[in-house]
Amino acid sequence: MSPSSMLRSCLLIARGSMRSGSLEVSRVARRFQSTDVKKVTLIPGDGIGPEISAAVVKIFEAAEVPISWETVDVTPVKRPDGTFGIPQAAIDSVNRNLVGLKGPLMTPIGKGHRSLNLALRKEFDLYANVRPCRSLAGCETLYTNVDVVTIRENTEGEYSGIEHEVVDGVVQSIKLITENASRRVAKFAFEYAVANGRQTVTAVHKANIMRMSDGLFLKCCREAAEDFPNVKFQERYLDTVCLNMVQDPSQYDVLVMPNLYGDILSDLCAGLVGGLGLTPSGNIGIQGAIFESVHGTAPDIAGQDKANPTALLLSAIMMLKYMKLNPHAEKIETACLETLREKKFLTADLGGSARCSEYTNAIIERMK
Repeated sequence: MSPSSMLRSCLLIARGSMRSGSLEVSRVARRFQSTDVKKVTLIPGDGIGPEISAAVVKIFEAAEVPISWETVDVTPVKRPDGTFGIPQAAIDSVNRNLVGLKGPLMTPIGKGHRSLNLALRKEFDLYANVRPCRSLAGCETLYTNVDVVTIRENTEGEYSGIEHEVVDGVVQSIKLITENASRRVAKFAFEYAVANGRQTVTAVHKANIMRMSDGLFLKCCREAAEDFPNVKFQERYLDTVCLNMVQDPSQYDVLVMPNLYGDILSDLCAGLVGGLGLTPSGNIGIQGAIFESVHGTAPDIAGQDKANPTALLLSAIMMLKYMKLNPHAEKIETACLETLREKKFLTADLGGSARCSEYTNAIIERMK
């Protein structure tokens, strides 16, 4: 199967059926075309992770989603060479199931093991991070017209982990930009725009300063745009996009950018709609995907039934659409959005006083 055809099978909210023909269907597509119960890897995470994961599982059971969960632990294990990494059992699970749902994971700051979020993306080559941010009724902010999607290159840039100390007190970190990674995420952004009826793709960069690295990324975006004449293409500096976004977010549609810029800008967009607790996220690769909540582990409220499971639930809804289980996705999404709109069972972070369990049960009642 061609890279372009495999990419289409990995689009999050693709409309209609995939193209047919003599080309072999990828194992991702074959797996999700089946009507059987599908096994999904579940990584509950740390802090409030197990609570919000349990809430999603309960909602899925009530909606009779044909999914069987395979729960795995990703607590780092020490390898023979002394480094820490993801347990092999977790790696094997994702490789078997091709799709996973992940709660928040704690990452040490400045010491200890590397970010497990980053390690998972690298392990499974989940090269495109997709974060839709849109205004939700019942969750009022200063903005009412946000509907933007950030697509972030997920495997390199400043997050390549290439750092060393040149001399005492001088640390060098290398930003890695490759043509292959830039081309495929640029292609993904345009494919996503077409599949979801989006009109414009904007490449976000700082090629005026980092002429070679960001210049290469921008070149790949320009070349990808040539293959999609019906999608408007524009290029903007990162600082300009940040300024414009807080002035009028309706100026933007789909944004594609290197890793670090995407990490920053996607959180900025989340702030426009009410925060990370309302923002879904998916990490997409050629042979699979992991969907996740991108907020913190909130250890201060862990185990107190106060956590907000919305971000993980919306990510799970994205996962269902990716798996072609759209009727179940729409049923759960409608119930979730109606519960938010009603405002009766909002958790504390959304200005309410409901417990996680009460909010979860309210969504389930909406589905009956």
